[in-house]
Amino acid sequence: MGIFDLFRRPPAIRDARALADFIDQNAAFVAQKGIYEYSRARAGHYSKVLFRETEFRDACDRSRWQAYPLGLAMVGELTEAALFSSDPDERQARIEAIARLTLAVFDRHPVPAPLDRITWDALRGELEQNLARIGLHPPKRAMDVPASYAEAYFNLMPIHKTLRGRDAPTVHNYLRVTMCNIQDELTRRIDVPAVVESLRGPGPAASAA
Repeated sequence: MGIFDLFRRPPAIRDARALADFIDQNAAFVAQKGIYEYSRARAGHYSKVLFRETEFRDACDRSRWQAYPLGLAMVGELTEAALFSSDPDERQARIEAIARLTLAVFDRHPVPAPLDRITWDALRGELEQNLARIGLHPPKRAMDVPASYAEAYFNLMPIHKTLRGRDAPTVHNYLRVTMCNIQDELTRRIDVPAVVESLRGPGPAASAA
């Protein structure tokens, strides 16, 4: 990346492939940043020592991959809200398209090293169920999307539960702020008519991560 690339705006999202990349990148960001930042905050002055421990780094990596499908579900729900249609039939079609796209994003990734196939398949099944529930309620505000996922996300923190204290609301607030930021970026970049038209096609190929 050249120095002038820092001043360039991110490209517009005009098709399903670009939208899939956006969902993937932001879901990974949600999973990794929250887990790493919480662990550093909890460890305090000992964080550098803790992160040098192979066992702890492995635990973080496992937590990150387990949290990734939760990130996909949240960003997928935000995306549906951005493409919202008041026509019930059209909305359902868009929900199904977003679900297919988000599951294709999940399928870009082989079974992560810290997990086994059974666990990875179970996480995919949970993601599919979460995406199917989007149509059971009107679109949520970005800040309200994490409510269904915050507890599960917090329970994945690689810190012993006796040391977490009463930090669940803090982690929930992190998710709320992050969802608002992601929504702002998506709103700025997405070309809704072009993306809706692209989603009517066969969909982007699921490229390897």
